[in-house]
Amino acid sequence: MPIACRNKLLYGKTYCVTDCPTRAENSPLGYVRVTEASQVPAAHPRVIDVAILDMNHGWPNLGHDSLVHAVMDAGCDLIPQLFEVGFTIRVLSFEVRQHRMIPEGPGRYALYLGTGGPGHIDPYLNDGGEGSQGIHEDPSWEPELFRLFDAIRDHPEAALVSVCHTFGVMCRWSGIAQPVLRPATKGGKSVGLLENVLTPEAQSHPWFGQLADELPDHRRLRIVDHRLFDLIQEPAELPREFTPLGHETLGIGGPVGDALTMLEFARDAGGIMPRILGVNHHPEIVDRSRQLMILRQKLGRGEVTEEWFEDRTRTLAETYPEDGTDQSLHLTSDFTLLGPLRFHLYRQVRLRAEALGRSLDVDERRIAEGVRT
Repeated sequence: MPIACRNKLLYGKTYCVTDCPTRAENSPLGYVRVTEASQVPAAHPRVIDVAILDMNHGWPNLGHDSLVHAVMDAGCDLIPQLFEVGFTIRVLSFEVRQHRMIPEGPGRYALYLGTGGPGHIDPYLNDGGEGSQGIHEDPSWEPELFRLFDAIRDHPEAALVSVCHTFGVMCRWSGIAQPVLRPATKGGKSVGLLENVLTPEAQSHPWFGQLADELPDHRRLRIVDHRLFDLIQEPAELPREFTPLGHETLGIGGPVGDALTMLEFARDAGGIMPRILGVNHHPEIVDRSRQLMILRQKLGRGEVTEEWFEDRTRTLAETYPEDGTDQSLHLTSDFTLLGPLRFHLYRQVRLRAEALGRSLDVDERRIAEGVRT
């Protein structure tokens, strides 16, 4: 059974378009966009804040809203428990690259999610030249973001799950891998429904080993790819706490390539779930129906033009399979994003309730043990 809110599983995916309880007037789930410091709401002991690091540099995209939706999906299943103790789950989205908004370190936030984004992974090279996609940016946000990564690494209860561009920035922060523009010999930009291969370390991992068990050959997983850069691992030995999890393949069924595509930077105290995880694909892009729903919402809010909406709708029709025809993509999303996200969110709800002397029927270990509903 894939990871999705119970309403989707019971009533179908269209339920979220018309009847989603997360958008009800009394919903315990909220969202705030942060482009300046005055927009950050005050912390509250009964509000669990999740920080999104928006790396999209103002470009229209589906990935950011898909991450917000993933948090709402997870929170939707907790609505009865949230009402029981008067809790709210709130997503705060920080515009990092254009407005240099960086959330504070662990304490207020225990879960951070990093998006994809355009341009060169090294912000100092976003000067409009090759690999920058025409972007010019002030790179002064990067040292502050690196300090946030340091704080998350050093805090045993803090978690960070990143995709694509943020993962590349994390590789720069850690010195583990360098971004290299994909050459013509590899076909240039990697786009579409492609494939990664699990490392031996992933196959024996307590969480990703469960993914390996569900793959036909225990190694190759389908992914949604959209990247200009390969992340080429440095030759030095990895730190003990780092675990390489995946590499590219040179075409579906092809040989393993040299680009690192998944890395665990730290594991949770229980030794099962990744605490800091980066992937160079797009597990937030779960299926066509969800993306169409997000597209319609963005158009309805006036965030994108009709032309952009039509272009992305056409791309979805041409690129992504009909719902139900490729459950392997959902399997990838479950293990490389949705499962870790739910584990750490549920953990924070449970710990916050216990700190206030309350006990809830919320146990993140069910997810770590493979109960994916």
